Amino acid sequence: MGVRVRVAGCRRAVAAVAALAAGCATLAGCAGGEESSLLAKETLVAGVRPDLPGLGLRRPDGGFEGLDVDVARYVAGRMGKTVRFRPALAGDRERLLREGRVDLVPTFWVEPEWKLRLAFAGPYYLSYQDILVRSDERGVRAVRDLRGRRLCAVEGSGAAEQVIEERQVAAVPVPARSYDECAAMLAAGRVDAITTNDTILAGLQKRQGRGFRLVNARFGERRTGIGMRRDDPAGCEAVNKAITEMYQDGTAARLLAKWFGGSGMDLSVVEVPQFEGCE
Repeated sequence: MGVRVRVAGCRRAVAAVAALAAGCATLAGCAGGEESSLLAKETLVAGVRPDLPGLGLRRPDGGFEGLDVDVARYVAGRMGKTVRFRPALAGDRERLLREGRVDLVPTFWVEPEWKLRLAFAGPYYLSYQDILVRSDERGVRAVRDLRGRRLCAVEGSGAAEQVIEERQVAAVPVPARSYDECAAMLAAGRVDAITTNDTILAGLQKRQGRGFRLVNARFGERRTGIGMRRDDPAGCEAVNKAITEMYQDGTAARLLAKWFGGSGMDLSVVEVPQFEGCE
């Protein structure tokens, strides 16, 4: 089946964000000081996860690979910038942004709590929360089946909390520093399941192969955005323009197929996310 991309309204969105970004770039103080804007930088620093196969993974040679790495390269290129990467675990992302040690961080759920402290470009991908179990586990078909089971809880991600607190499912959280650690714990039988974005779980499944199974429970739409500091609306809108172009020229669909094809995720329709606007 071919990939269909829904792009209704994209041309109007491109025109709007382009006009705003161009206008703000010429105004002193529009982004809290022109020198602080991404538009004034030649090289952007992207904080990417080092522990998520398919999204952001640190290779043995020290480089990074994954969807978020490719998205950051595309966005920087569209803005006429180069990009370099540094690792940013879930619990470190906000601190790195607020300290100015990174300019962009993909793989952020766009949630009201985060928006109080950070700005977000995008969302650049619409996903769902899902569940990963061992291949021989047949008792977990939906989120309610996690009741009483040991659920890997990555520091700073909020995914396990969504199940336990928002969904009111009495799973047993088992803390972990990263999803790489979660995968090792699942394989060893120290936890019964991992829950987070389906893209994260699909990457873990592809790496593990037949050892893991994606449940396809698909609960709770998750808008994945690019986290930024709140003082740069012009830079944020320029990133939005690049994300829109990524869908229009087919790059988004190609990248999703590259990193998650064969994992069990349905990639037949790639829907363009509706931007929320930069604040």
